[in-house]
Amino acid sequence: MSDTIITTGGEFLIKDVEAKNIFIPEEFDEEQRMIYQTCQEFLEKDIYPNLDKIDKKEKGLIRKLLENAGELGLLGISVPEELEGFGQSFLTTMYANEPIGASYSFAVAFMAQTGIGTLPLLYYGTDEQKQKYIPRMASGELAAAYCLTEPGAGSDANAGSTKAVLSDDGKHYILNGQKMWITNGGFADILTVFAKIDNDRILSAFIVERDWEGVVINPEEDKMGIKGSSTTQIFFNDVKVPVENLLGKRGTGFRIALNILHIGRLKLGINVVGAAKKTINHAVNYSNERKQFGKHISEFGAIKHKLAEQVIKTYTAECAAYRAAKDIDIAIEELKAEGVAYGEANIGGSARYAVECALLKVYGSEALDYVVDEAVQIFGGMGFSADMPVDRAYRDSRINRIFEGTNEINRLIVAETAIKEAQKGKYDLFTHSKQVLDEINSLPESVLEGGESYFEEKHVYTKNFKKATLLVIQSLMDTLKRKMFAEQEIMMNISDMIIQTYVAESSVLRVEKLAQIKGEENIVINKNIIDVAVYDAADRIRKFAKDIISSFADAEQTTKLMKAIEYFTSVAHVNVKDARRRIADYIIEENKYKF
Repeated sequence: MSDTIITTGGEFLIKDVEAKNIFIPEEFDEEQRMIYQTCQEFLEKDIYPNLDKIDKKEKGLIRKLLENAGELGLLGISVPEELEGFGQSFLTTMYANEPIGASYSFAVAFMAQTGIGTLPLLYYGTDEQKQKYIPRMASGELAAAYCLTEPGAGSDANAGSTKAVLSDDGKHYILNGQKMWITNGGFADILTVFAKIDNDRILSAFIVERDWEGVVINPEEDKMGIKGSSTTQIFFNDVKVPVENLLGKRGTGFRIALNILHIGRLKLGINVVGAAKKTINHAVNYSNERKQFGKHISEFGAIKHKLAEQVIKTYTAECAAYRAAKDIDIAIEELKAEGVAYGEANIGGSARYAVECALLKVYGSEALDYVVDEAVQIFGGMGFSADMPVDRAYRDSRINRIFEGTNEINRLIVAETAIKEAQKGKYDLFTHSKQVLDEINSLPESVLEGGESYFEEKHVYTKNFKKATLLVIQSLMDTLKRKMFAEQEIMMNISDMIIQTYVAESSVLRVEKLAQIKGEENIVINKNIIDVAVYDAADRIRKFAKDIISSFADAEQTTKLMKAIEYFTSVAHVNVKDARRRIADYIIEENKYKF
């Protein structure tokens, strides 16, 4: 793979991407796999034996486990060596987060510590601020939390009312306000707090130490899931924050919050892959042990369908997540090579792929929800017992559709960002969308010309998915113009078309590259996965497009557009029953997820 940027965020909609130019998980090197294995071993030794104690919030346990992770270097994987971290790449950091995603409540504490707890200081802090706090965060000596959400400001973070007023002597900001849903709030030493200075319209950010006078931590919240993670309200009553603890510049807090969330969304999209794989292992293990009507339930077609769908959703999420992670990694390194500072390069690289980060969060969290729900179903009545591992998996999964911005907010981000970045001239979406609009007047009778190879055929389909998306966007722009952005149902349908297209293309590209490495005869099951995934994506994209068209087009326009959508989402029939059975049989024989 050539380590140069092939597409920037959202640009995959108008560019043909070759398999050689994407990263696939099979390409991780030995050092990266050793870091992954270290994370796995830590979970086996420290976390899994303590899951019940963690859920019961045994005093000091989560904090001690974070310290243990710090001793192994796991809290400092992305921290530069000069700040006593491992200095690993963005891609390696993302890879290490996958197994951690399978650690239930601990995963939440870990991700808050290494992500929203550490990254604001790491990327925006002064040298003095970083030297003071980051090494001790990386070691686990200091625990960190991120204080953004307020009772009246959830998704609309900038509506927060927490205030900071400069003291008469100019040495401190006097901080007053309330924050809620603060992960690690019960034990965090260092708090990144967002507040408005004086009458500013935009937030600023501050580094606040827990033991300062006026910081009041409320009791732990009792939650539906992730019961072992610390979640509290925090009050700030005339807290004196030294002026040197302003993080970044005045009025840049909202930008800091948004930029950190891009990374958090991608991390979550990778976290859920680890959680899904572990849940699939529970499901297939149980189906190979449980007998009904004289047979193991793994022998029944209905169970095989569930197992196969679990695999398909997990595998496709993984394909898309690591494709985006590597693209961001490349962007970061290019910015560094241009002389951009460390923090700005990391922020700039991830911000380029805001569309992909948001869509991966949505797709991954909803894939995991499917996996855990069907795992409970495979366990049957036993799945409803708190003694079974799928109970915890089911409860803990639900938060992921709310974390890092709700899936509704992220869907709006996907569509709006893809379109508005094009309007700013970041990439030439509208030339291509107008060409598609012209093209529908003379579509051939058949999508395929005949003689296409297996992967050529799949690429025809994914290219047409892009055309379907571009057609809808251009038609909306011509008819509704800027009013389209106020139609949230339509915008979310566009997002779903984009999500399905990106994931389908990423999955095809991964399997194609794998075929080049291993030979097509050795990836039969992988091909079965993308057969079903692309076949199903076509139906979903068709439905989303029809819903959009029915929402704005007149009768004549509807007829014309519907005909084009039918063409662009036309794919060859697949025997999905047999394909799913082969996928299921593979993991049933292995008795685990093995891709």
